[in-house]
Amino acid sequence: MVVKHSICVILFIVILYPPSLFQKEEEETRTVVERGFKSMARKKILGEMGYDFTIVTADIDEKAIRRDNPQDLVVALAQAKADEIISKLGGQSQFAQDPLPTLLITADTVVVYKGVIREKPTSKEEARQFIKGYSRSHGGVVGSVIVSNLKTGVQRAGWDKAEVYFREIPAKVIDDLIDDSITFKVAGGLTLEHPLISPFIDTVVGGVDTVMGLPKELTEKFITDVL
Repeated sequence: MVVKHSICVILFIVILYPPSLFQKEEEETRTVVERGFKSMARKKILGEMGYDFTIVTADIDEKAIRRDNPQDLVVALAQAKADEIISKLGGQSQFAQDPLPTLLITADTVVVYKGVIREKPTSKEEARQFIKGYSRSHGGVVGSVIVSNLKTGVQRAGWDKAEVYFREIPAKVIDDLIDDSITFKVAGGLTLEHPLISPFIDTVVGGVDTVMGLPKELTEKFITDVL
């Protein structure tokens, strides 16, 4: 019989349990903690990966963390979220004696347009500038993920990238997107799954899950690595 590792997963705190948890009494539980996700897309991705989870948010000043390139920036932001959450939970020592490991998953995403890093738009004017720029053009997405085993202290960090190509985005659609509050909660002001923008996406080069905020393959690899 193959015995699976037990893990508790926190996504900005998320506790994850695989579907197999209740299939055999002999199998150990698997729990994962993921960073305090405000992103519905990241929650959806975790669910598709087969986990149930609980969420806790990380309260950091993202604008205070700056790096020269997008890869370093998204990893630094994910690390800051991990550090803040661990502190909020009382420190890693709180998990050292737990019988089952707890995993903390944190992530961050930025858009890169013509070499310039774009985070969440801070005004309607900036949001309009962002979205108009994508029309009949393209933008890169760089997303990080950090998986931390809070019981052992082992951590893995990395990033993935994708490119999104757009058809012409009508002015009315841009206006409607600017009136939607979700535009100001996502990097670059755009989310693929938004019903207003999805008809105008031409091609995605790379993982759609990376664009949505959590690269599946990298996350699963890191979960395996830290156990």
